[in-house]
Amino acid sequence: MKPRLPALFIGHGNPMNALGENANSLAWKTLAADLPRPRVILAISAHWVTAGVAVTAMSQPETIHDFYGFPRRLAEFRYPAPGDPELARRVASLLTPTAVTLDSEWGLDHGTWSVLAHLYPEADIPVVQLSLNGREGAAWHLELARRLRPLRDEGVLILGSGNVVHNLGRMDWDRPDFAHDWASRFNDATRKTLEAGDLGTLAIYAFPDDSLPDARLAVPTPEHYLPLLYIAALRDGNEPLSFFNDRIEYGAIGMMGVKVGETRPG
Repeated sequence: MKPRLPALFIGHGNPMNALGENANSLAWKTLAADLPRPRVILAISAHWVTAGVAVTAMSQPETIHDFYGFPRRLAEFRYPAPGDPELARRVASLLTPTAVTLDSEWGLDHGTWSVLAHLYPEADIPVVQLSLNGREGAAWHLELARRLRPLRDEGVLILGSGNVVHNLGRMDWDRPDFAHDWASRFNDATRKTLEAGDLGTLAIYAFPDDSLPDARLAVPTPEHYLPLLYIAALRDGNEPLSFFNDRIEYGAIGMMGVKVGETRPG
């Protein structure tokens, strides 16, 4: 029997992380070196929000360049990993009775490929993306994520990609190592909440009200935070939880990564 695979949340940050080496890409490469090789990858990216739930079901997904204003070489980057229609159907089955669209149009967006370019640079592991239903609240996403747990015992690496802190309007492009006080406080609070396994509080952070000023600044919109909920919901009981690349960039972008489960190379 194959070992249960860890589940990962990775703060993907700037799309330029896909190119070259920096502190982020080095952390991701170090992480990958200690992971069992997955049979297939299921990615939940902040950059695919839909009205309902969809899963990519094509045999060869396109590399989507869902951004503008970056160097041409980033727009020319390709991550030619195959898809896996069988996994797409398996995901749809597990998520029943929620209706899931088998999508043939989306592909792999930069929330997925900018990270996988360093985790698995050969692009030889099939990748499927699951969308975020933009019409539902945090508790709904947690329940949906729990239904994906069997995949961890089926050779599937489940990868959430977003950012714990993500406020583009409060970024300071001149100070890459700077962190606003509120960003650091919220990042620390989220780490402690994850360690405690307090999914209820994590859900409140995803859609904060005015009584949580740090959370309102850190999570002005939910899409970059919701992938973290999926990975937190995949934790089984007191499974080990570890953190990597845990820092703030440019004042308001949290790069924290989270690994749920044990690492057993193989």
